[in-house]
Amino acid sequence: MERQIVIQHGEEKIAASIHYPKDDVKQEGRCKDRVPLIVICHGFVGSRIGVDRLFVKAARELAAEGNLVVRFDYIGCGESSGDYGREGIDSMIAQTRAVLDYGLSCGDIDPTRVTLIGHSLGGAIALLTSVRDRRVKKLILWSSVGYPFNDIVKITGRDVYDKAMSSGSSDYLGYEFSPVFFDSLGTYQPFQEALRFSGDVLVVHGTSDDAIPADYAFLFQKVFWMRPEGRCDKEIIFQGDHTYSTGAHRDQLLTKTKEWLNGLEAVQTDWQHWMI
Repeated sequence: MERQIVIQHGEEKIAASIHYPKDDVKQEGRCKDRVPLIVICHGFVGSRIGVDRLFVKAARELAAEGNLVVRFDYIGCGESSGDYGREGIDSMIAQTRAVLDYGLSCGDIDPTRVTLIGHSLGGAIALLTSVRDRRVKKLILWSSVGYPFNDIVKITGRDVYDKAMSSGSSDYLGYEFSPVFFDSLGTYQPFQEALRFSGDVLVVHGTSDDAIPADYAFLFQKVFWMRPEGRCDKEIIFQGDHTYSTGAHRDQLLTKTKEWLNGLEAVQTDWQHWMI
């Protein structure tokens, strides 16, 4: 079952879709009567639908696996109110936490199984949110941005940034971007902050990604391995593009994501049985 909802965030309204897990999915472990929560964070000037409906397909498949899934539009994107480029990354982190608040309030959610999935800039936002919100236990990065300022300015073009800084705003694909937005991109450094997240991580990237270098996946894994706790797994999709636009690449992305989540569930259940 799916439902369209609106989450109030200050004076703005965040449009979201919630996917409920199938009733016949068998849960195991100490909290077998509760379900995992997954929140999907879209990328730069994106929406909760995703390119070629990536996030719709992902949410439905993950819900079929027994998860409660929430996908949402950041303020100024999709069906949400407000202006996307007016505020910075700090606002997007706050919005993500507001969605987590809603998801965890849905009832029967297992607080030990809360996952953020982020694509592109949404990957950086998911990581930065995870560092600041201990309720997040697992993190999945799809084609994640690693250097927000360099990566986004490369996408928009330097002229868009220069105009925003000189005149107070600039247009990109119909969105108006302020200096505040670009300044925030240079403030946050995901590779440095990754060390502060103690949960398990899955990093996925395609080798034919023209927007964000596939090398970032190896750098992220190296950084996550430097932590005193938490595992990090990596999946490189040969010839996969930034949005995994072919059927085979999308299937590989979603299959790996589901297998990784289910694999961690099995490990956790075995550990709980051993403790008993």
